[in-house]
Amino acid sequence: MTTVLTQQDLYDTAKELALEFSCTAHQWDQSREYCWRNVEVMSDAGLMGMTIPREFGGQGASFLDVLKVIECVARECALSARILVESNMGGISAIMAYGTKKQKEFCAPIVINGDKPAICITEPLAGSAATEMSTTAKKQGNRFILNGHKHWITGGGVSKLYLVFAKVLDENDNYLGIGGFLIHRDLNKGINPKGFVVGKRERTMGLCGMPETELLFDKVEIEEDFVLAPRSGYRKGFAELMTAYNSQRVGAGTIAMGIAAGATHRAKQYLCERKQFGRPLAEFQGLQWMLAEMDADVHASRLMLHDAAQSSITSSSGFPDMMSAARAKFFATERAIKVVNDALQMFGARGFGSNEPLERMYRDVRMFTIGGGTAQILKTQVAGHLLGMPTPQVRNGYAQSD
Repeated sequence: MTTVLTQQDLYDTAKELALEFSCTAHQWDQSREYCWRNVEVMSDAGLMGMTIPREFGGQGASFLDVLKVIECVARECALSARILVESNMGGISAIMAYGTKKQKEFCAPIVINGDKPAICITEPLAGSAATEMSTTAKKQGNRFILNGHKHWITGGGVSKLYLVFAKVLDENDNYLGIGGFLIHRDLNKGINPKGFVVGKRERTMGLCGMPETELLFDKVEIEEDFVLAPRSGYRKGFAELMTAYNSQRVGAGTIAMGIAAGATHRAKQYLCERKQFGRPLAEFQGLQWMLAEMDADVHASRLMLHDAAQSSITSSSGFPDMMSAARAKFFATERAIKVVNDALQMFGARGFGSNEPLERMYRDVRMFTIGGGTAQILKTQVAGHLLGMPTPQVRNGYAQSD
């Protein structure tokens, strides 16, 4: 039976754990190891799978509840916060919204017990242009045969659940649309689907404990029971499945904002402690103005992200509104990079050294204008909506938009 926690319970728990995680964040960064210990602690505390409905063992928490937890953890350990995003939003949200009862009952306990599901969309030649993916799933009797190559998959090798997007072909190779396919891999239990290979791991600039890998699929068999197919079918279903990504974007923006909030707090402390020219740095007006702008950027980002999360209440999909999520993510992530950069500047040479958390935070925050929808793609989406016209990126796209 699920122990129901209030929003305050969740926040208080996150605040306590964040202090613990702050002591090991440097360790995971330097060793480039996945923070299994943190995952175990978060799972035991009920923070994994918070958005999963109570009937499936989760907390049934709202996106806003989860954002408050994520910000708290991100202030101290962005790696742990990212795991929280992906165990509460994105892939697991899509499964809970569009999956069958069997799929929900299968996936929910895996996530609640500590898994960070991997969303597998990006390919070497299909990044922002996701629909240009070449991975295919061909129907063969009562199953699908998956072939292809994914890249920059967050959690590759450590995740147990993989939601793989692929072009669906019927038995005569006719294109039907794009669907989601669930793969379960758990080496601890000897579960390793034939033909599914975790390839090379990229050496990343930040979030070093999170593997970003290639995934290779060579005639991987997927039973029909593990196909995530929205009611609208494959042709329109990809757009429906991608609405779940709006929650992921709000979560990613919140990690960036949380890092910025943590950097602002550290900068404020340092200005009060550090003295130069016989007085505290806090007395220098130029630095005061920098701090004020940092605080305003964090506050504005938080308001936008919370507003996007709240939009899910009235949204027909149950997920954050696309416009609200896109605006909030590009605003919060771009401001976060500036805030952390300014905080590091306040610390001078000390901030540039690896013994100071700001050096790690600066590297960690940089990825959030890239992953989960680049700032430029999100701005294009917002502009297209405001102008009431498609803004395709393909050459001669306006002529072909119909």
